[in-house]
Amino acid sequence: MARVVLKPGHVRPIFSGHPWVFKQAIQSVEGGPAPGDEVVVSDPSGRPLGRGFYNPTSAIPVRLFTHRDIPVDAALLRARFGRALELRKTLALPSDGTTAFRLVHGEGDALPGLIVDVMGDVVCVQLNTVGIKRREGLVFDAIQEAMSPRAIIDRTSESAARMEGVLAGAGVVRGETVERLVFEERGFSYEIPIALGQKTGFYLDQRDLRSRIESLARGRSVLDAYSYVGAFSLAAARGGAVRVLAVDQSALAAEVAAETARKNGMSGTIDVTRMDALKAMEDASTSGGFDLVLCDPPKLAPSRAKLEAALNAYRKLARAGCRATKLGGLLVLSSCSSAVALHDLVRALALGARDANLSPTVLEHHFQAADHPVPAAFPEGLYLKSVIARIDRLD
Repeated sequence: MARVVLKPGHVRPIFSGHPWVFKQAIQSVEGGPAPGDEVVVSDPSGRPLGRGFYNPTSAIPVRLFTHRDIPVDAALLRARFGRALELRKTLALPSDGTTAFRLVHGEGDALPGLIVDVMGDVVCVQLNTVGIKRREGLVFDAIQEAMSPRAIIDRTSESAARMEGVLAGAGVVRGETVERLVFEERGFSYEIPIALGQKTGFYLDQRDLRSRIESLARGRSVLDAYSYVGAFSLAAARGGAVRVLAVDQSALAAEVAAETARKNGMSGTIDVTRMDALKAMEDASTSGGFDLVLCDPPKLAPSRAKLEAALNAYRKLARAGCRATKLGGLLVLSSCSSAVALHDLVRALALGARDANLSPTVLEHHFQAADHPVPAAFPEGLYLKSVIARIDRLD
């Protein structure tokens, strides 16, 4: 089998359990592996450190599936799926009122490059590396065995596919034709058209924060910027908000959000508007503001090369969000970019607030839901961060 040998001084992270081998850590590649081939990773003396799939064009040429010298085969994949399913059962997923959850979270479930989301009786997947793409048949077999879904849908994004040199998602790959994802989360019913393509169709990772927003909303006016299909808006409305304004630039997302609010009996509280989120916050600042402002933008830093631009964008959003929040009110600012650390997000909030001559006090930190697990040796896996801050005058 082909072998990837690490440079001296680059062994410790892998030995400690980190699943990524960066290009600058590689001393040599032996055996001429092709993209997607299984390789052994070893230290400079030849001692095996694990096995994974190889891609010479990636900044992360090897993503380790195991830190032992054992085959990455169908048996290992089935075992990993079984372990992932058992973890979700311990988290009470699925449960009464929640039939959507993440079954496989890439490195968090020792299956790098693979995302598997259960949406009711349909499973959506993203095959984000050439190695996992070459083994898609084994993946689909494991999903079928674990969940027996009505359909399996490949929703690999074009950007991920382009980076790995594979084809983007092909839609339904097994089972029936599907036009909508029908599921429940926390007692709310959703029907999301397949044409609405963010992530695998829904932001499962914010489940816990939605629950917290519900507990904070009573008696408050709420602005839900970047509302997508209105999941935060539903939570706020059920929590007793007096008024919720949900805004999204996507016409289809706004249409689905309005219909979802109606079907869940919340249309009397939730007003859905198609609008740029930044403009909505700027407009709010001149019309009295809201008691609770939610600012959860799409990924602004897809890589570390985009970090500086992203932090400037978060600072601008923080400024607008602070100004849109009534004095004494709460601003919730989120980042789903792994390149943006929690301290980066808090600093952007501090600077944006200072630009607005306001003072934020961070009350709470929130992260991705537990069905998006993070290995202790893989801090990059903690990609979602949110802060809840009280906004006051600058003293």
